[in-house]
Amino acid sequence: MGSRVYLPNGTEAQLAVYYEPQVHEFRNPLIQALPPMVSKPEIIEKMTRMPRFNASERMLPAEIRVHLLQRLFDVYTPLPINVQVWELIHSLLIQSYVSRNPFDATYKQFVSSTGKQIIERKYNVHTTLNYRSTACAGTLIGVSGMGKTTTVNRVLSHIPQVIIHNEYEQQHFDQIQLVWMKLETPYNSSVKALCLQYFTKLDEILGTNNLKKLVSRNLSVDAMVPYIAQSSRNVGLGLLVLDESQFLSKRGGSQLVDFLVSLINGGLSILLIGTPSSYALFEGEFRIARRLTGNKEILWNAMKNDQTFRLFLEGIWRYQWLRDYTPLSNELVSAIFEETQGISDLVIKLYLYAQQFSIERGFEMITPEIIRRVAKDHFRLMKPMLDALKTGNPYKIAQFDDLRILDAKERASSSHPKPPVQKRTNSVKKEMKVTIPSKPTPILEKPKRSVDYRDGDLRRCFRVAKQEDVAPEIVLEREGYIDDMKVWTEGGKL
Repeated sequence: MGSRVYLPNGTEAQLAVYYEPQVHEFRNPLIQALPPMVSKPEIIEKMTRMPRFNASERMLPAEIRVHLLQRLFDVYTPLPINVQVWELIHSLLIQSYVSRNPFDATYKQFVSSTGKQIIERKYNVHTTLNYRSTACAGTLIGVSGMGKTTTVNRVLSHIPQVIIHNEYEQQHFDQIQLVWMKLETPYNSSVKALCLQYFTKLDEILGTNNLKKLVSRNLSVDAMVPYIAQSSRNVGLGLLVLDESQFLSKRGGSQLVDFLVSLINGGLSILLIGTPSSYALFEGEFRIARRLTGNKEILWNAMKNDQTFRLFLEGIWRYQWLRDYTPLSNELVSAIFEETQGISDLVIKLYLYAQQFSIERGFEMITPEIIRRVAKDHFRLMKPMLDALKTGNPYKIAQFDDLRILDAKERASSSHPKPPVQKRTNSVKKEMKVTIPSKPTPILEKPKRSVDYRDGDLRRCFRVAKQEDVAPEIVLEREGYIDDMKVWTEGGKL
């Protein structure tokens, strides 16, 4: 990697160091200045983050150990899907630059022609002249809490954002290359808001004053869009990361998709990050879906209770500050999965809360009972969502957009799946027209209706108490609605 330099506004940049390309298409200074491609073991090594830990810290006072628990949020153990995100981002970058060789005569003519058209106000974003873009869009769609944004930020931290070029193969090449830029999708899908955010971020990174010029000229959205397309080429922008892309499904999202497609056609790759509700727009827009189908797409569901989930737990389990170290057992794995349903953010928080609970009460151990009690106390607001995941019922899960399960063959559609509704018929009316028989019809005793109270309904506990012929408070305590006061008045195990 090249030497570090600083732009006048203080932004850190790197001087370009060109690596020998492995294929002919990559002989391009914008590609050769990027970090070289590495193997999967090297990717895992680069992404892994293990904060400092010393077993002697377990002997520190309780009030100190409680604060050390925050280190759990700094642990990063890459899983196979994290490696896929790394490969996705690097692939998008390279594909963006393949057709944008600054020494290629066709590309130079295209940039010159579009610049002239913008000045004359004749530029049309949907017209690409003789230029064929190799850029494409990638999607990272998954359940909330799985670490999508964290993983993307982790990968981008290993790619220099700004590269300074001076000379390439003994030719003068004065170029500032802005490799990537990360923005947030406007909550109202406003193209103008995204344009203003783009120029604000561009000025912040490179120290330019594009936003001031545009605002002073009071340009419309239609006038700003060509400037974004041209400025992205002028600064060599390779990848635009757009987070919270589920907002694209709101009113005005179709106009924003038109804008994004025009950027892709102009040579800029785009990575969209969002929850499963993002597919509401992708499935309805053929123009962008065509670039996503069978291409650079990652669907990130919650983990299953399998080897991957245990691998994730083993990555954080060594960070334990209890006096009596508790090994990871199958019972603990099952209890943690039951209370988190494989959502990585909840797994880390539950492990932290369980240690905090045990340290503050002097238990100094982790048991399945502690896991369940802590989850009950801290995950109250998430109980309806977690209960829906536990059932595995797609109709119940579909009530929560952030949790919908995506499948490569049958993705979550834009509308929530609904149970089949039986059509009403006129059979009842027809029966009323039937002639009344001469003999009276015997009256049948109406059977008692059996009510199946769902989980969480206190009436269910009273029914169980009646069936078992025990006092209701016994069932309520067993179900966890009444706390055992011994936990608060006596030390020791639960």
